[in-house]
Amino acid sequence: MIDFDRCWQALCERDAGFDGRFVFAVRSTRIFCRPSCPARRPRRDGVSFFSNAADAEAAGYRACMRCSPHGQSPAEQLDELVIAACRLLDESPEPITLDKLAARIGLSSSHLARAFKARIGFTPHAWAAARRRERLETRLPAADSVLGAALDAGYGSTRGAYQNVTALSPAQRRRKGAGESLRYAISVCPLGLLLVAASDKGICALLFGNDEQELLSELQSRFAAAELRRDQTGLGDWLQPILAQLAEPSHAVRLPLDLRGSAFQQRVWQALQDIPPGQTRRYGELAESLGSHARAVARACASNPVGLLVPCHRVVGANQALTGYRWGIERKAALLESERDDSGA
Repeated sequence: MIDFDRCWQALCERDAGFDGRFVFAVRSTRIFCRPSCPARRPRRDGVSFFSNAADAEAAGYRACMRCSPHGQSPAEQLDELVIAACRLLDESPEPITLDKLAARIGLSSSHLARAFKARIGFTPHAWAAARRRERLETRLPAADSVLGAALDAGYGSTRGAYQNVTALSPAQRRRKGAGESLRYAISVCPLGLLLVAASDKGICALLFGNDEQELLSELQSRFAAAELRRDQTGLGDWLQPILAQLAEPSHAVRLPLDLRGSAFQQRVWQALQDIPPGQTRRYGELAESLGSHARAVARACASNPVGLLVPCHRVVGANQALTGYRWGIERKAALLESERDDSGA
């Protein structure tokens, strides 16, 4: 049974989450479209809704050429092309220029660059560089030398491996993080266990879990190059206000953060901190405000290492659906419910 009011709302919001669940047809043009069609919104009294494209065609309507309600939408087709571009960049033994990449994908260079950055948060060149650095950091701990790891990762020399380093140098990483020490503390909280870790600059991790060893393993996987030292007493002044915020979300704390991520991730994490307690934003809504793509925003949220203080739990899917949360949907629901109750929303 079609909920016409909800369909109309999805049409007005161009909500891609409803693509494939219904189509709408405009009686004056005899054309039917998917909910996310970018065409001008029709009048409410001139629209009919159908469960699928076949029903709309049986009623005498023809498919929109702009949004292609049969099969993949143009946006979904671009998603696939960007995924193919990522695969080509990953598998190529040598750097690929934007022009060559676009030619192999079948798009213009400018179109590919825009689509790539909107969905990934990077230009193709920056993404390839980030992936190369990921390969380098994976190889460094077991490498015989920095040069060997750099060459295996796709660098032509060690010079590129040492450029644009924001934290530890490759040599430091190969020595398992000599020079950086992180303190951490673990406490019981309403959501199970809470781990807080900090560098000299501020909190760099806030993780939820049910087992101390699992929490420590996650911290080690995130900061494999660092020396970790438990400091319950030293971090007490930060741990207590965090626990107080969990109990009373309106008493939000502002603690120094040491957030390590790409420029795009930093923008998303800052936008998360601007969402007031008790309120939520949809992935698409947040993406639009950042001039990006919902999938890129979702990836940045999933990469957030600092739960609660960088409140990725306040981002929801269409219809306020509690889509994925790094520390479990149950914790996300509990955080949101606690904030709504505390704010009276």
